[in-house]
Amino acid sequence: MSSLYLLTLGCPKNRVDSEIMLGGFARQGYRLVQDPAKADVIVVNTCSFIGPAKEESVDAILELGRYKDPEAGQCETLVVAGCLAQRYGPDLQKDMPEVDHLVGTSAYAELPDLLAAHAAPKVMLPDPDYVHDAATPRINSLPSYTAYLKISEGCDNQCQFCIIPKLRGTQRSRPIADVVREAKDLVSRGAVELNLVAQDLTAYGHDLPGRPRLHDLLEALCETDARWLRLHYAYPRDFPDRLIDVLARADKVVKYLDMPLQHCSDRLLRRMRRGRDSRFLRDLLAELRARVPGLVMRTSLIAGLPGETEADFEELRAFVAEQRFERLGVFEYSDEEGTGAYEMDGKVPARTIRRRRRELMALQRRINRQQNRALVGRRLEVLVEGPSPETEHLLVGRHAGQAPEIDGQVYVNRGMAEPGSLAMVLVEQAADYDLVGGIDDGIEVRPPPRPASYRLPLLA
Repeated sequence: MSSLYLLTLGCPKNRVDSEIMLGGFARQGYRLVQDPAKADVIVVNTCSFIGPAKEESVDAILELGRYKDPEAGQCETLVVAGCLAQRYGPDLQKDMPEVDHLVGTSAYAELPDLLAAHAAPKVMLPDPDYVHDAATPRINSLPSYTAYLKISEGCDNQCQFCIIPKLRGTQRSRPIADVVREAKDLVSRGAVELNLVAQDLTAYGHDLPGRPRLHDLLEALCETDARWLRLHYAYPRDFPDRLIDVLARADKVVKYLDMPLQHCSDRLLRRMRRGRDSRFLRDLLAELRARVPGLVMRTSLIAGLPGETEADFEELRAFVAEQRFERLGVFEYSDEEGTGAYEMDGKVPARTIRRRRRELMALQRRINRQQNRALVGRRLEVLVEGPSPETEHLLVGRHAGQAPEIDGQVYVNRGMAEPGSLAMVLVEQAADYDLVGGIDDGIEVRPPPRPASYRLPLLA
């Protein structure tokens, strides 16, 4: 039985791709190992969205490539998959002879069969047109109680700073029945929380017969036994009234919305080709706040797009102070060849971009601290994840306003619950991003579902 080490870099959408690779490897009888030195096959699923992601991917390939040396490991086959391979495949083939196979964003599902056939070194970079379905073998790499649910692939937007449409292709939505089937399968394996992801969540369905919309999909998913449904990457360009209604009234759709806004300056929004102006964004945010009480808003912004002046930045900083987002991330603009922004004049110095990002994040940290302190004394439903890595005397979990991997956590200092349970926690302390509290003895803990057995062999 061959052993496999798989490293995933980048976003949750990339994680789903890796999980599909794992499903295929499981069918081929591979054994997953956590130590690359003990792997016969090493796969690096890469990201190339921005400069730092490319550097991280290249560094990982070089680091893991050393295990092909018999003195360091036992690796016989090194594979580079994902966005970096799709974008720079021929260059990587020339500059990294230690790489055996290069697999792009539409060929990763074929990788296990490629290796099973003992194929000669190969570059597989077809046009990006693949999208998986519910029948595609997949193994969830997160704890069983949470999973990502990719509802579409690709993107039809033309944002001037973004290379993703060239790497992932045009929008390809999955039919509602197929997404629901996968959701039910994930729930049968123990998933309590399903996190919906796509390149552009709110564009879902416009390319399908009958043109279903995201709210139609959510209503269908609410009929499954999932307890939490969470929305990531919901672009603001098209946000219909019915979607706001579902977000407001559907108990299973948690009051959490990840909506990348990128900027608020009309001049910068036009340069980005975001399709909406600041008045539209402010009106949409106001309507969401009014109709969805307790909504936790996450957004992402870009600092330093070519042409961003100090006046534009001050407008953005005032916007952050005004909107008081519960969650916020700031990207430093990365000058990416192949994007429209790469050809723009008015490039902002790197040190200025770094300063602007630091100032925005410092402001957001103060906002988060105030918001968390306001939660002290409240009871929140928490998805318990298990013992804290810091100490066995604490449990750790997340309330509905905390997404996996990117947000803060709740540390539970009193009471017991199994991983995957939903428990009411009385918040007693607050830090900038995390909360501390005890399980309320007067309210029943909702235990996790008992997962059915995998239909695929588990990877040890």
